Amino acid sequence: MGTFRDLTVYRKAFKLAVEIFELTKKFPEEEKYGLTIQIRKSSRSVCSCIGEGYRKRKYPAHFVSKMTDADMENTETQVWLDFSLAGKYIDKSKYLDLLAKSEEVGKMLNHMIEHAEKYGS
Repeated sequence: MGTFRDLTVYRKAFKLAVEIFELTKKFPEEEKYGLTIQIRKSSRSVCSCIGEGYRKRKYPAHFVSKMTDADMENTETQVWLDFSLAGKYIDKSKYLDLLAKSEEVGKMLNHMIEHAEKYGS
C-alpha cells in the first residue's frame, strides 16, 4: 500500500507547509516568536499527524484520532492565515490561495476520517 508519502493528502499538506515556510521568511521580526512560529508549526504538524496516523492504520480508532489531529492542526493553520491577512503580512489573493489549499487538505482528511476502513493495512 506504499507509505504515507504516497498519499495525495500528505503531498498537498507538505507542499502547503513549505509554501507557508517560504512566505513567513518575509514576516516582520516582531512576529518571529508569535505568528511565524505558530503558523509554521501548525502547518508542519498536519504532515506529521498524517505520517503518524498512517503508520497506525492497522488500528482504526488510532488512525481516526491522528487524522482528526491533522484536521485540527489544519484548522489552526487557517486561523494563523486569518491573522496574517489582518496584519497585512499577506495580500488577499495569497490568503485566498493558501486558504483554498488548506480547505482541500481538510476535505481530504475528513474523507479519511469518515472512511478509515479504506486505509487499513
